[in-house]
Amino acid sequence: MYYLWVFLIGGLICAIGELLIIKTNITSARILVTFVLVGVLLEAFGIFDPIAEFAKAGINVPIVGFGASLAKGAIGAVKSRGLIGAFTGGLEATAAGIAAAVGFAFLFGLIFHSRTKK
Repeated sequence: MYYLWVFLIGGLICAIGELLIIKTNITSARILVTFVLVGVLLEAFGIFDPIAEFAKAGINVPIVGFGASLAKGAIGAVKSRGLIGAFTGGLEATAAGIAAAVGFAFLFGLIFHSRTKK
């Protein structure tokens, strides 16, 4: 049952993104930013954790979870270091994920010789 809920929640998030791409003129980059913002807002209002307890990886793995991690890091850093934490906390909380994404993108760019479409 656990895997079914993870699949359904994660699939619903992906389906919403796909519907936005197909039915609107919103670019995929703006949809990505919107999903990150949704994660930030859910965390800011304290709604993300109850959803994450139920949905587990279904909401944590998509980009919504990344936005929530950014917000959680910033909120925690503001509480411990003050206003400067708003600028540093989110990056500290997500540094491993960002570094992995940049590193793997570079590695795969070297392996697959990426180039611009013509």
